[in-house]
Amino acid sequence: MSPTLSLSVQYAVQAPELPRWRLRRWIERALRAARVDGLAAFLGAEISLRVVGLAEGRRLNHGFRERDYATNVLTFEYGVGPDGLARGDIVLCLPVLRREAREQRKTVLDHAAHLTVHGVFHALGYDHIKARDARRMEALETRVLADMGIADPYAPR
Repeated sequence: MSPTLSLSVQYAVQAPELPRWRLRRWIERALRAARVDGLAAFLGAEISLRVVGLAEGRRLNHGFRERDYATNVLTFEYGVGPDGLARGDIVLCLPVLRREAREQRKTVLDHAAHLTVHGVFHALGYDHIKARDARRMEALETRVLADMGIADPYAPR
């Protein structure tokens, strides 16, 4: 059984390549993979995903991480409540995402899928601070992306 998903998508900038249905599909795949992986115990998820421009991306990164630049993805994890729902907010900075895709010679959609999946895993409590945890998270991301026909984002280019 797939985990339930309550999804709110907010667009602070126009992002025609990232319609709500596409983001939902990527998030659902990440949730199913995390359920199978078993690190996070949850019945479903409530996720808000906001697509922002450079100014908001920079403001949020500075305000919450004390880094004065816009980053590609920010995730705010709120944990799993007594109702079994994992809650989190994900912020994608579209100009950074597009620039990185160009620099890394990836399609915008492939890079956006990766960052969305990455953000979902963070919202579920995964992290990459310790090498062992990074390997687990990256392997899970790579599997989810491979199932969507997307190349390993961590493979050397």
